[in-house]
Amino acid sequence: MTPNYDAWSKQDLIARINDIEQRLKRVSSNRKPIPSPTGGRPFHFEHHPRRKIAVKFCYSGWEYNGLAFQDDPTPLPTVEEVLFRAFAKARLVDPHAGLDGCGWERCGRTDVGVSAAGQVVSLWVRSVYPASPPPERELHYVSILNRILPPTIRVLAWSPVSPTFSARFNCRQRHYKYFFTSHGLDIPLMQQAADYLVGEHDFRNLSKLDPAKQITDFRRRILSAQINVVTPSLDDRASDNDQLYVLDLVGNAFLYHQVRHIMAILFMVGTGLEPPSIIPTLTNVDGSESARTGLNLPIVDRKPEYQMADALPLMLWDCAFNNADVKWQTHNDSNCSDNVDESRGNEEKHSGTGLIRQLHSVCQRSLIHCAMEGHFLSAAGQYHPRPPQYFPFTHTGLSTSTIPRLPNNTPPVIGVPLGGGTYRRGVKYVPLLSRKRLDHVMVVNERWRNGKGSRRIETRTIGVVAGDGDE
Repeated sequence: MTPNYDAWSKQDLIARINDIEQRLKRVSSNRKPIPSPTGGRPFHFEHHPRRKIAVKFCYSGWEYNGLAFQDDPTPLPTVEEVLFRAFAKARLVDPHAGLDGCGWERCGRTDVGVSAAGQVVSLWVRSVYPASPPPERELHYVSILNRILPPTIRVLAWSPVSPTFSARFNCRQRHYKYFFTSHGLDIPLMQQAADYLVGEHDFRNLSKLDPAKQITDFRRRILSAQINVVTPSLDDRASDNDQLYVLDLVGNAFLYHQVRHIMAILFMVGTGLEPPSIIPTLTNVDGSESARTGLNLPIVDRKPEYQMADALPLMLWDCAFNNADVKWQTHNDSNCSDNVDESRGNEEKHSGTGLIRQLHSVCQRSLIHCAMEGHFLSAAGQYHPRPPQYFPFTHTGLSTSTIPRLPNNTPPVIGVPLGGGTYRRGVKYVPLLSRKRLDHVMVVNERWRNGKGSRRIETRTIGVVAGDGDE
């Protein structure tokens, strides 16, 4: 029968936890050693010293089913799944112990399609010496992992960290970039709206609610929100209307899908469909934004329905830590002890050069693809007219009520940009504050607790009890 843990005392619960931990230790100690893939002696992880490190890496999000490891099968592998397999293959971590066994922690979770240039994880790995060795005499973690990983995931650097270091909780700030073109957008108007983001605000209406997390505090601090020109532009023939821009958004922490929701609203502002003041309006959940800005804003305590921006142009650019916490290393010298064949020694000594050469090659091919796609567009333009330009209204002088109808007197289909070359198309635009509102946060959280949440707790309890007889 399932124990009634609600009736257990604190001491009984602690004893129960200790008992489970002892069972897990016995299972781990009875585990067979890892066989050698080359037929040599088995590998015993317990015979090797460990140290805690942080690893900084980049990845192409469109190749993966998000960052986080998933228990259930996914259409594409996740970044953590591939990265952990590389650590295990290099015998840096015990594959049987899993992510929990090596204390795996990520800095910031990215979802399907989202990329990163400076993601960080912290974990315990195999080391060379029993005591903490100087970094220059340690295993060459960067080159070891990059020899195993696919080209779409590249380890950039590593750092020794303290045993209490957490990639998530020691991170001081996170920097996201969202790339977009200026086509049909009023960039100064978007910047005016972005300025309202800076500071501490309640972003419940600019994010997606995840009731499983039971979040009740949606206040987050944005340190900087700047829209900058990306140089070079798409190609040498790009006009001002095709210039590439990026939103640089820096904050201490972010909510689920917060950046993509912010970009969706900025696109509405850039087209002229919404005023810049829509940003403080959506964060005015209790009237505090009206007092702060001096604007007469309605209270919006429930999120209006709208579609968030596309994932492709979003990148986690950097995760910042205190200098005392991390000291990034690359081992681009000849003193490293990386346990590689001498025949490959010269290659590994210059592994940083090889990494830059590889990434530069990928960038060159992407620029060539971009130029060719631009020529396809030019070729089609010789025979087909370009669609009428309605946006931004601040430049065209139009509005939702003055867009000219088509020759057959049918209303035109307007496309509100969602980033990455995607649009939300329709013949009628409904102002954001006139749309249907979602349920209040407290209602959604309670519904989850009484439904899926209670079933999940019951399933976990049954699983623990069912495992009582396993050793």
